[in-house]
Amino acid sequence: MTQRRIVRTVITAFALVLGAFFAPGFGVFGGASEANAATKISHATATSMFRSSNITWSSSGGCSDRNNPTCTSFEQLNLSSAKGAQTLKSASGCGLNITGGTETGHAGGTYSHWNGYKLDFGKGTCLTNYIKNNFSYAGIRGDGAPMWKSGSGNIYADEGNHWDVLYYNCGGC
Repeated sequence: MTQRRIVRTVITAFALVLGAFFAPGFGVFGGASEANAATKISHATATSMFRSSNITWSSSGGCSDRNNPTCTSFEQLNLSSAKGAQTLKSASGCGLNITGGTETGHAGGTYSHWNGYKLDFGKGTCLTNYIKNNFSYAGIRGDGAPMWKSGSGNIYADEGNHWDVLYYNCGGC
């Protein structure tokens, strides 16, 4: 084997090792594909976290049953989503009211409400201004909702009467 070939082989092997370490879902720099590695929390844990950050929640049905679409449930919410809401509250200084959690009735998919990646927040001038002034416009989602992307990669979609937030991570907590 020539010296050039040996160097190329070593560089390729090194790149493969680094790629495995820094690939989404591995090591400290995991990204959006950590769907299977998410830490799930209970409704009680989430409400305790939200209460401690002065984040409110409400539901049209006044309930928290995950299997009832008129409820707002946090059962099986990702810990990073709950922490992301706390980060948003702290960074924005806005009043936050969660109107949608992990309950049935939302669109499906890997990064869905049901799988603990999304929360809906009631719209308010403070929150809307914070999102639009601090995050980058990211285009129009397939359903027509305009999106903004935070520096940490979370997606904020304006669904008209609320913000649909996709938490890939805790937003810099």
